[in-house]
Amino acid sequence: MHLPPDFPVLDAHQHFWDPGVNHHPWLCDEPMIPFRYGDYSAIRRRFLPPDYLAAAAPVRVVATVYVETEWNPSDPLGETRYIHEVAERYGYPNAVVAQAWLDRPDAAEVLAGQAAFPLVRSVRHKPAAAATPDAVVRGRPGGMDDPRWRAGFAELDRHGLMFDLQCPWWELEAAADLAADFPDTTIVLNHAGLPSDRSAEGLAGWRRAMARLAERPNVALKISGIGLPGRPWTLAENGPVIREAITLFGWQRCMFASNFPVDSLVGSFATIFDGFYAASEGYPEVVRRALFHDTAARIYRTTAPVGAKTTA
Repeated sequence: MHLPPDFPVLDAHQHFWDPGVNHHPWLCDEPMIPFRYGDYSAIRRRFLPPDYLAAAAPVRVVATVYVETEWNPSDPLGETRYIHEVAERYGYPNAVVAQAWLDRPDAAEVLAGQAAFPLVRSVRHKPAAAATPDAVVRGRPGGMDDPRWRAGFAELDRHGLMFDLQCPWWELEAAADLAADFPDTTIVLNHAGLPSDRSAEGLAGWRRAMARLAERPNVALKISGIGLPGRPWTLAENGPVIREAITLFGWQRCMFASNFPVDSLVGSFATIFDGFYAASEGYPEVVRRALFHDTAARIYRTTAPVGAKTTA
């Protein structure tokens, strides 16, 4: 264990779910969807704060940011209502990234509803994206250039909401243009731009795209979800990506996060956070604390856990 036991961690990206009670199509329906980590049957089970804290031990997690879980898309407010009940019961999560489909006719209504919940800070909608770099088409329906999608995005600032963006790195040119056109809306890029291709060519493309996006001061970065399918999480494979991401965006805009339980498919919680800690070796203590806690606390305006009301 490299991470000191008294070191505070604010997990900037994690999920809770109970597919036996609530409908998440990808967790409940058959057949399972194609997934970037391959077979995900191991996580198609209940995962609530007691499960999370057991997985996180002995890491000292003082607060978390819950990110929407592709709950039944016909009921986005239902997910937010449910996760507030979870927070009231267990003391976690401490901030919420809610679901909102920006190109739907009810986008303005849903965003207003989400903004009314006390823990909601941001929303996430995965825009339409190409499967490979050579298939990128700017202006596709449902993408970040789509006028209808952008009309929904324009509602965020009205409600003081941020936007959590998840897309592959080859769509980041559109993201950079989006950030430039909406400079008052904070965009948080999830999972370090998904650098899954670790070939020299793939990493060069990821680096160029990330550098372009990093030029926009209203963009922050979550370093999370960087595991590789079918391979255990290792510092040797992921350390260079972590350090490069920090170099590109600057430590003031970077946050470490677990993406649990999804990333339990590639590594234990302790393995991943020990890897982050080892990758940040040589940085001053103030930088490490920013990466593990302070930046996420500032961006997501988290509140401290009030303590579990029940362990049932």
